[in-house]
Amino acid sequence: MPDSPLLLHWFLPTGGDGRDPGGVTAVQGRTGSATRRPAGIGYLSQVARAAEQAGFHSLLTPVGLGCVDPWILTAALTQHTDRIGFLVAFRAGFASPTLLAQQADAFRKFAGGRLRLNVVTGGDPVEQRAYGDHLAHDQRYARTDEVMAVLRDLLDGKRVDHTGEHLTIEGAQLHDPAVEHPVPLYFGGASPAAEAVAARRADVQLLWGEPPAALARRIGRLRAMAPELRYGLRLHIISRDTAAEAWAEADRILAGIDPEAVRASQERFARMDSTGQARMAALHGGGSADAAKLEVAPNLWAGIGLVREGAGTALVGSHDEVAQRLHEYRRLGIGEFILSGYPHLEEAFRVGEEVAPRLRALDAA
Repeated sequence: MPDSPLLLHWFLPTGGDGRDPGGVTAVQGRTGSATRRPAGIGYLSQVARAAEQAGFHSLLTPVGLGCVDPWILTAALTQHTDRIGFLVAFRAGFASPTLLAQQADAFRKFAGGRLRLNVVTGGDPVEQRAYGDHLAHDQRYARTDEVMAVLRDLLDGKRVDHTGEHLTIEGAQLHDPAVEHPVPLYFGGASPAAEAVAARRADVQLLWGEPPAALARRIGRLRAMAPELRYGLRLHIISRDTAAEAWAEADRILAGIDPEAVRASQERFARMDSTGQARMAALHGGGSADAAKLEVAPNLWAGIGLVREGAGTALVGSHDEVAQRLHEYRRLGIGEFILSGYPHLEEAFRVGEEVAPRLRALDAA
């Protein structure tokens, strides 16, 4: 069992929400059923308050062409919430790390320290080029390494002079930094280049929901590289009073997915140079008409990844089963879980009220 305390986070659907999964970027596109609830401040503040009331620690905001800008959105949501934190995603290399440090420092000052940062390197060359970024895969991670190094030192109140392959920073220092509010750096990536950056720079390595045996191997490798590194797991949840009800909901989701959307999504994913995305795609093997046939480990369902980029697996089962599966991941050394469900408003209450207490009880025992 990990020494770190159990932290449960929720997800903000900043591209729109609905009862069905959809893409998370404008490059991918979405179906109407996935965006029946537009990503306005009114609705997203409802999700944020629901997650706060349900006991979640922070809210993850995605970043990409199809998402509301996470900095502006989360700054606004601090005025609609009291306690919940914000795990703000940003693309490394798209802005000066000095500017990013200034933004983060202002946020933690004005929001009482309610800030965590999710450093995203990017795995879709098409989307990267839309932002003006033409670096190859390993070069992107080399740049991310430099960005994280500068950002960490600035947020810790240090003066920074840095000369690297991608960045040259001279005499950078924050004015009166709020160092009493540390900002953890969360980082994702499954390639050797990504794992090397995680070992050197990250506080928390984010993982996607693979079968426990696969994650155990990854965690073991990373532990050998960085013993102090902590781990978080990104998962969707389909939890109901009974397993039969949960699997019926998985069947409903699967039946509503347009085969053409699956084809287009999988074609796009295959063009990406993301190792993590390739691992997600390998789990479902192109799909099935039967939800149960997409169960890739006990209660771990790969159907979400047929159309959704990134985290593509869900835990499906009764509240007790889902809590038990999360506890099994916890025993691998995972201290934090970033959870979500469709729609994110109602499911924040369901997961927070039914699954979270069961998981905390298992953790305490």
